[in-house]
Amino acid sequence: MEWSFVFFFNSIFLGIGLAMDAFSVSLANGLNEPHMSNKKMSCIAGTFAFFQALMPMLGWICVHTIAQYFTAFQSYVPWIALVLLLFIGGKMLIEGIRNNVEEECNSHIGIAALMLQGIATSIDALSVGFTISNYGLLMAIVCSLIIAAATFVICIAGLKIGKRFGTKLSNKAAILGGIVLIAIGIEIFITGTF
Repeated sequence: MEWSFVFFFNSIFLGIGLAMDAFSVSLANGLNEPHMSNKKMSCIAGTFAFFQALMPMLGWICVHTIAQYFTAFQSYVPWIALVLLLFIGGKMLIEGIRNNVEEECNSHIGIAALMLQGIATSIDALSVGFTISNYGLLMAIVCSLIIAAATFVICIAGLKIGKRFGTKLSNKAAILGGIVLIAIGIEIFITGTF
């Protein structure tokens, strides 16, 4: 593949497609924490962008080094995403139900939960390494950075939308956020398995 408009166009749309799961999780995070600061929003979007850039590069490296092992691992990707998102979503759902009577949603996403969300929403991007395997190293890096930029912008939008509705939904936000994460996990599993 050569440097061209098509390369950049494909990379942008690849980034948009890959960012949809991260957008949904960002939306849930915004719902869960309606008073989130701009700094924290940038950290969350940056984490999703980092993992969305990392996974295609890991896939690219696997194709160029240990492709046969990656092919065997690929069938487990939907299961891993399902388990991680069911765990995080279930935890949010339970906390939302427990806190429903007590007070407004004051639970904040922690670093461990954010890392799990980042991995769960980007693990399917490993397979993009196969898509970009004909790229040279520099092109693969540029493609991954474009994917990261698209993810960052999309996640910021998801967080802002979630915050707006999270304020209106008050203490129901954690419950809704948990349901959204569980639904995303099931969707990744179904599309990845069938």
